[in-house]
Amino acid sequence: MRILLTNDDGISSPGINLLAKALREAGHRVIIVAPDKNRSGSSHSIIFLNEPVNLKEIEKDTWLCSGTPVDCVILALLGGIPELNITTPQENQLNLENAPDLILSGINAGANLGTDITYSGTAAAARQGSLFGIRSVALSLVDNDAGVYHWEPVISYITENLTEFMGFWSSGSFININFPNNGKKPAALVPTFPSIRYYNDRIERQKADDGWSCFAHAGKVGKAPAEGSDWAEVLKGNAAISVVKSEPVSREV
Repeated sequence: MRILLTNDDGISSPGINLLAKALREAGHRVIIVAPDKNRSGSSHSIIFLNEPVNLKEIEKDTWLCSGTPVDCVILALLGGIPELNITTPQENQLNLENAPDLILSGINAGANLGTDITYSGTAAAARQGSLFGIRSVALSLVDNDAGVYHWEPVISYITENLTEFMGFWSSGSFININFPNNGKKPAALVPTFPSIRYYNDRIERQKADDGWSCFAHAGKVGKAPAEGSDWAEVLKGNAAISVVKSEPVSREV
């Protein structure tokens, strides 16, 4: 497969580089387009609407972008990388013959469970790919108490199960997968629903100069997941897969 790979942790993240290496060794063509710095929590923000964004090929099939994860996907597909250009002269039409077979976003260092999706640049990149009509999957490795990320077993699991992941995708959605971080491959791939996360947010005042008030985040996520949710299944050692609508959905109550 030809895969467009991005993330929100930035080009230097072990997650994206180890995943690209494994996918290439498995025979896939992988084109990386990743931010030049950490863009975690950027959600669906787009920089190039207000200012120019730079794109540079730093080695074959590896591109550095000065924008957000969503900028990475948009620029890659709208002509920044000619072979992936899906634009046409006609309005409201796309040439998906040039599109990658799959867009992967991650693998993120840290969870993107449930309401995390609202804030996540990882999820937003997958959402943007889906809005273009391309199969898109967000991948995240949850945190653990030791602060260590066990990349290898999860990346091996991803390369072995790409086809199964893609089977969950449907038009108008993207796939969000969270993996346990216990040094083992997930026990199972379990369909879930996005959880409500309890952030217990706090702010911490820090010393600042020149009249500014400086604050830092000091909260910690609690643990009270609903049974059957993505959060609950990851705590059981399973890979939690959720199908998430790409477009805002309104319904009558």
